Amino acid sequence: MQLKPINQQVVAIVGASSGIGRETALLFARRGAKVAVAARSESGLNSLVNDIQSFGGEAIAIVADVSDFEQVKAIADQTVAEYGRLDTWVHAAATGILAPFEKITPEEFQRVIDVTLMGQVHGAMAALPYLKQEGRGALIHISSVEGKRGLPLQSPYSAAKHGLEGFLEALRVELQYEKLPISVTSILPSVINTPYYNKVATKLGVKPTGIPPYYDPSLVAKAILYVAEHPTRDFIVGDVGRVLDVLQRVSPPLVDSVLTAIGIPGQRTNEPKSEDAPNNLFEPIAGYDKVKGDFGKLEIPSFLDWFDMNPPVKWGALAVAALGVAAFLGGWVNGNDV
Repeated sequence: MQLKPINQQVVAIVGASSGIGRETALLFARRGAKVAVAARSESGLNSLVNDIQSFGGEAIAIVADVSDFEQVKAIADQTVAEYGRLDTWVHAAATGILAPFEKITPEEFQRVIDVTLMGQVHGAMAALPYLKQEGRGALIHISSVEGKRGLPLQSPYSAAKHGLEGFLEALRVELQYEKLPISVTSILPSVINTPYYNKVATKLGVKPTGIPPYYDPSLVAKAILYVAEHPTRDFIVGDVGRVLDVLQRVSPPLVDSVLTAIGIPGQRTNEPKSEDAPNNLFEPIAGYDKVKGDFGKLEIPSFLDWFDMNPPVKWGALAVAALGVAAFLGGWVNGNDV
């Protein structure tokens, strides 16, 4: 499957007013793509378009709530009306609430599902007809390592991301069966330093945090641009996420034990925050139209992302490592023959 170079693409980025979506839009535009940016925050979109146009990039803004299919369809329709086609759809919009399950109302749980799962479904429904019309393209959905392993205090978000993984698996096979050259990618970030923890609802009595360490949003944006040119099934961003994925496959009870010890205290800061504080669960809130959040001091580098974006080096390194292990074991066996 051959995807277009970035500088020849028209890209729609949903959930672009802040965080991963904003950084992704900036990178696509800097690489020469024409971008349509969408979110609920009109002020965030306007400032993003201004930033893109300031360095000569092309961008349009579309205000939309992804829980409403017609508004999501309008993103795709307006993108094609403006630029003539759609090559890549990046869906990053999400919301959440951090609270014990018993304190979450049905309406709050449903809202997280409507935005964080059904919004992604709406995005694929809106984008696919145009990708099929173009004859190729990429659906890039921002999931989470919580799609592999649920976390305490985030039951609605974890449920939404698990649902997203199941949806993408089913959709991917249907497209393959139809022999349609449309790449379907799940991007699974670890804990990323975006304004997410500033904006989500909370009933913890304090400002929430992800379980440290954090990673820079640019790592996720770079992974998104990579898969927009190189068809990829899944891409975990952040070394801790890769370790968690392996541990979950090997021993879910072990991960249960670890999260029992650190999962709940690890998501609480010492900063008081009322559950009545402004949040973006049902409406957008002002003041967070930026890429990064408040946890820069907790960021660490990630080393394996680069290997995943350079497969020949990755597989070469693994081959050398395998040969080294084989040689060591062979020498050990020979040295112990009697």
